[in-house]
Amino acid sequence: MSEENELLSRFDTRQRAESRIYCAPGRVNLIGEHTDYNDGFVMPVAINFSTSVAVAPRADRSLSVFSENFQEEVSFDLDDPAPQPRRHWSDYVRGVAWALERSGYRLRGAQLQIRGDVPIGAGLSSSASIEVATAFALLRHSGFEVQPVELARICQRAENDFVGMRCGIMDQFISCQGEKGKALLLDCRSLEYRLLPLPENVRLVICNTMVKHELAAGEYNKRRAECEEGVRYLAQRLNGVSALRDVMLAQLESAGHDLPEVIYRRCRHVISENARVVQAAAALERGNLDEFGRLMGESHRSLRDDYEVSCNELDLMVSFANSVTGTFGARMTGGGFGGCTVNLVSDEIVEEFKTQIANNYKKTTGIPPEIYICRSADGAREVIFE
Repeated sequence: MSEENELLSRFDTRQRAESRIYCAPGRVNLIGEHTDYNDGFVMPVAINFSTSVAVAPRADRSLSVFSENFQEEVSFDLDDPAPQPRRHWSDYVRGVAWALERSGYRLRGAQLQIRGDVPIGAGLSSSASIEVATAFALLRHSGFEVQPVELARICQRAENDFVGMRCGIMDQFISCQGEKGKALLLDCRSLEYRLLPLPENVRLVICNTMVKHELAAGEYNKRRAECEEGVRYLAQRLNGVSALRDVMLAQLESAGHDLPEVIYRRCRHVISENARVVQAAAALERGNLDEFGRLMGESHRSLRDDYEVSCNELDLMVSFANSVTGTFGARMTGGGFGGCTVNLVSDEIVEEFKTQIANNYKKTTGIPPEIYICRSADGAREVIFE
């Protein structure tokens, strides 16, 4: 039985006949970390880990949602005037429904069945994957067609304003707009983007440290507040500054000397990271993987030292990767404090890379890592049965 048919197995015969399935991928970010909520540049890739949502109609205005991953079912009323988050996996579904209704899309009641294989808590955007797949399913089920950019905005609003994670738009955007064989350079201010070629002889290898330090969510929001403090200071001294995107490194050096030292370093990371993303895009278009890898290394050091969102396990994983001949570049990816590294590796040595990293990391930490050899993937879509 296919995964899609298994997903429908809880529905009765009538529901199966009326059901449809939608899926949306997770992502890995090649470079451009913590720049998205500063109106900056990012370079994500949609990957072949995704969330699938099967949807069947109900006669009322309720959503009944079963998660295969958590083996749990929840229900809620779409007419609830003030739904509240529960700090539960279902908040991502409830938040999307809330954001869609607030955006003017009156939803039909539905039975949802959800299954995902995006590793949770690994920095690969399992949250955006479930948000986009759910939103796509609910909109199509309710007879609405929505442009991908609008879909991404609605899902970001659900995570910002309902779930309470003040993320930028990158994760939802790439889950909507990803394309197989391509990375995506996104301007998070204008939402203009262009697709960049991924060389066929290079593999994306994601190494999961299997740790997620408890301070991650709070520190993420704290970093965002620190950036905003830097913007308020710099906007009083430089013309035309509404985000760190508007500041060059030389301007920070000349105008930011009275900033608190921590705020200065947070700003320096974001400003230098934006420059690295632009340089990395040019390197990728030229096929210069050595330059691209050098920029990945600079990004990791900046995240470790200036933004302080790395950890010992991530630093070890990057160090081990850089010791393997045939590795072009390695860096932490995602919010930090655990999760994953992303590595650009020659396809000729990818199995050797996987073995060496797993052995070295387990020997040093005692933790067996998970290592995913990934493919790029298309964005949100309906699953069509042949």
